Amino acid sequence: MTETTLSAKSQIVIPREAREALGLKPGDKVLVVVKSGRLLVLKKPKCYHAAIRGLARGAYPKTYLQRERQSWG
Repeated sequence: MTETTLSAKSQIVIPREAREALGLKPGDKVLVVVKSGRLLVLKKPKCYHAAIRGLARGAYPKTYLQRERQSWG
C-alpha cells in the first residue's frame, strides 16, 4: 500500500505502483467512487458491458433457478 498527499489545490498524485497495476497512461479517465467513507479510484472501462460481464457469477447457488421455477407451478 502506498500513500499520497492531498495538495492545497485538492489534487492527488496516483502512485506509480497503482498506475502500473491498472495500466493507466496520461489522458486515461478514472472513476472516483465514495462508498462507506472510503474513496475508490477505478480505471474507466472502454466498454461497460464487457466490464460487468460475469460480475454476478456465483451469487446464487447452482440449484437456485431450478427451485425458483418449481415454486411457480
